[in-house]
Amino acid sequence: MDRRQLLTGAVGFAVGAAAITAPAIVQAKTRLRLGHLHVVAVDGQILTGLDRGSFERHGIDFERTEFNTGPEVFEAMAAGQLDLLSAGGVISNYLALGAGRAFLINDIEVATAQLSVRPDLGVRTFADLRGKRIATTTRTTAHVFLDRALRANNVDISEVEIRNSSMLAAVASFISGEVPAVALWVPFNITVREMLPGAIKLVDASAFYPQSAVVGGWVARHDYYDNNREVLGGIIRGWAEANDFILRNSSAAADALQRNHYRQASVADISEALKAQKMFSSREWKRLYSDGTVVKWLQQVRLLHDRRGRR
Repeated sequence: MDRRQLLTGAVGFAVGAAAITAPAIVQAKTRLRLGHLHVVAVDGQILTGLDRGSFERHGIDFERTEFNTGPEVFEAMAAGQLDLLSAGGVISNYLALGAGRAFLINDIEVATAQLSVRPDLGVRTFADLRGKRIATTTRTTAHVFLDRALRANNVDISEVEIRNSSMLAAVASFISGEVPAVALWVPFNITVREMLPGAIKLVDASAFYPQSAVVGGWVARHDYYDNNREVLGGIIRGWAEANDFILRNSSAAADALQRNHYRQASVADISEALKAQKMFSSREWKRLYSDGTVVKWLQQVRLLHDRRGRR
């Protein structure tokens, strides 16, 4: 990875640090196309901000499209279908490939990415994974986390067989016994816990924090970033209001997210998802942007490609 290339992709954090405490600039409402994943770690602040009018107060009107994986939403932006996106830890990989300008981080996915194994199929440790199949969705947060976890435990990616599928299918293959391990993201851990109580969570992303961190956040097209700094500032201010509300009122936020946007989950599930991510106040994020910590976290990435070599 070219360090200068990633720094170019992440330089938008100067906008983030300045906008968090700046007064509102955008007055007229601006409509823009936003793509995002429908998981709490990615859209928790978005949906909370929309429900509470935070974005509207700062002149932002989103035309939203939900996607299942990070690669899908980045491909849509590359095709000109989106102005900006919000995704999980896979943003580091795409920034290193020059696929946009990051300007805002949502959270650290401290425990949202997890590696579960089945002792009844002969896997209890990282060493047991050698020569085994691991189900996941490649080029996603789970894949980034899996690569980091294997390397940290002296297992080369070439020593395992990565089985790529949708996360729903990956978890199903783990439960049915087709594979002895799965790298997943919350809330799929709940399905594993309920359906396969004998499975072991071998590790989650918290094992690598604070030395390294899996961060997710917002990325804009290069041209949109260059020509719409004030709009991005409005997004950041609206996001900051929603983010700080969740931190101050986590129970109320979890209840509203479940009631309005996650009917298939329980309030306890949403609360667990919120606890699986590390959130900072807007004031703390400003410091982390300004002192270079966020860019350092983003630099700890290895470019991942699927078997066909696509990004």
